[in-house]
Amino acid sequence: MTRLLQANMLAAGLGVSNLILYAFVYTPLKQIHPVNTWVGAVVGAIPPLLGWAAASGEVSLNSMILPAALYFWQIPHFMALAYLCRSDYAAGGFKMFSLADASGRRTAAVALRNCLYLVPLGFLACDWGVTSSWFCLESSLLTLAISALAFSFYLNRTTQNARRMFHASLLYLPVFMSGLLFHRVSDNQQCLSEDSLGRITELEPVVEGRENLKHGNQETNSAIGKQARAPVAYASAAPFPFLPAPSYATS
Repeated sequence: MTRLLQANMLAAGLGVSNLILYAFVYTPLKQIHPVNTWVGAVVGAIPPLLGWAAASGEVSLNSMILPAALYFWQIPHFMALAYLCRSDYAAGGFKMFSLADASGRRTAAVALRNCLYLVPLGFLACDWGVTSSWFCLESSLLTLAISALAFSFYLNRTTQNARRMFHASLLYLPVFMSGLLFHRVSDNQQCLSEDSLGRITELEPVVEGRENLKHGNQETNSAIGKQARAPVAYASAAPFPFLPAPSYATS
């Protein structure tokens, strides 16, 4: 009970919303409409967002990297499974997308499209200061690999190709998350970057005061002005080390 009272309202709201979404929307939809797969992907993507909110008290752009990966990953994962187990789903009365797709072409196309949606996540993690540039490269190679298997399944829709894509999806997520952990930007590096940019900001008025005396330094001043733009600051308040939580004001 003490632990429950210590949770902030944002995290509590996400938890309750996910419980309602799973029990009263996703579960009934399994026997009503194929959109259940996409609703279930939202349910699976919320837990890391909940953890971020519990640690930082807010939801930021950085907090969406792992939920986005989980959301887009779940679609090819379950499309391959739904194709492999079409007869079982039909016998159980579950309205999966693959049951209305006799050729499997649309099922494979959906899987391939969502694999490609995973490609920008490595760049965003690097650009937003969560990881180093190495993760951008490794994540892109990893995503292109699973996309190649999805494309193979799209060209030749056999149970063997569907099974290969399914097995690749099982491997993708732990490798992606391990890359976030291994290549995350440390708190010390973030603080040093923020301090150096802060010093540049302090020197900016002095540089501007000398512009009237030294007209030849206009290009230098312009370059310093660009470096002095306020960065997005982050602090490691998250319980999971691969996604440092954004810093936020406290009263």
